[in-house]
Amino acid sequence: MITGPFPDPAPLISVIVPAYNAEATIRACLAPLLQMRRRGEVAEVIVVDDGSTDSTAADAIAAGAQVIESGGRLGPGAARNAAARIARGKILWFVDADSVAHEDAAQILTSAMAQTGVDAVFGAYDDRPPATGFWSQYKNLVHHHYHCQSNREAETFWAGCGAVRKSVFLDVDGFDAQVYTEPSIEDIELGWRLRQSGSRILLVPELQVTHLKVWRLTNLLRTEIFCRALPWSRLIQSRTGWVDTLNVSRGERLRAFVALVFLLSMPLSYVPTWVSVAALAVAIAANSALMTLFLRRRGPWFAVRGMLFHQVYYLYCSGAVFWSWLEQLWGSARARLQGKNNAESAVPACQPFAENARGRLLTAAEE
Repeated sequence: MITGPFPDPAPLISVIVPAYNAEATIRACLAPLLQMRRRGEVAEVIVVDDGSTDSTAADAIAAGAQVIESGGRLGPGAARNAAARIARGKILWFVDADSVAHEDAAQILTSAMAQTGVDAVFGAYDDRPPATGFWSQYKNLVHHHYHCQSNREAETFWAGCGAVRKSVFLDVDGFDAQVYTEPSIEDIELGWRLRQSGSRILLVPELQVTHLKVWRLTNLLRTEIFCRALPWSRLIQSRTGWVDTLNVSRGERLRAFVALVFLLSMPLSYVPTWVSVAALAVAIAANSALMTLFLRRRGPWFAVRGMLFHQVYYLYCSGAVFWSWLEQLWGSARARLQGKNNAESAVPACQPFAENARGRLLTAAEE
C-alpha cells in the first residue's frame, strides 16, 4: 500500500525513513525533511512502516510524507530495501525515525556526493541530544566523538544518516535483510560490500542529525553487546578483517588494551597500586579528546563517570572480539573434524560438506 502526496521529482535525493512504533518521534523527524522537500532540496520523503502497532503510519501521512508498508515486522534493512525499489531519486538518503536532520543537511549531502568518485556518504549525531539522562548523553556523545575524529575516507557505512547512489545500492543488492532482521550492523555490512565493489565512501561529520533516543543501561548494554559488538566482531573475523575506522581503528584497539590493563589489575591484590593508577592515567591521556568533549558538554562529574564507564565499554567490546574468535576456532575445528570423519567413511564431496557446516555455524552465530 502506498499513500500520501507524490511531489514532482526534480531533485536527485529520495529520503527513506524506516519506522517501527515511532509515534513518539516520527513527526519531529519528518518536519525538517518535509521542509527540504518544499524547498526543492529533496525529491520525496518515504516512510516505511515496518509493522507498527501504533499511529506511526497515520502520523506520517498527516505530516505529508509518502508512506509504504514493508509487509510485516521485517527489520530496518528490509524496510529500507522496500523503499529503495520504488524511490525516484538517484541518491537514497537514509534517516532513522528517531533522528532530526539539521536544516543544512541536504545541502551538505549534495555537496559531498558531488565529489569525484563518491558513491556513499554518512554523517554523525550532533553533540546536543535532548535526553538528559547519563546513558543517553554518554552514548550520543561517544558516537559524535568517533564520527568527528575518524578518517573521512571511510571503510564502513552508517544508515542513521547516510546516503548512497541508488544504482550502486541495487548493484550490491542493498541491505542483507535475511541475516539482519532487527537493528544491528546491517549498515556496516553494506559498507563492507560497497568497499569490496570499489565504491568510495566519505564520512562527513558536518552532516548531522539530533538523536532523540532515550538510552538506559539495560537497552544500551543489549544493543552495544548483542546488536553491535558481537555481530561486528563476527563480521571482522569472517570477512572484513580489521579496518582502521571509527571505534575499531588502531588507536581504539590500543585504548582497549590500556583499559584492560587498568580494569583487570584492580581486583588483583598482588598487582601494585601504582600499576592501576598508571594505567588509568594512560587511559585518560589516550582518551583526552573524548574527555574534553565530556567536560565541555556536561561538566567534570559527568566526565569522570563517562571516562570510567568508557573503560568498561572497552572491556565488553574486547570480550566480544575474543568470543567471536573462539566461535571461529570452534567452527573451523568442527568443520575439519566432520571432513575427516566423512573421508574415513568414504563419503564423497566431504570438503563442500565441511564448508557448508562452517557456513551454518557462522550464520547461526550472526543471527
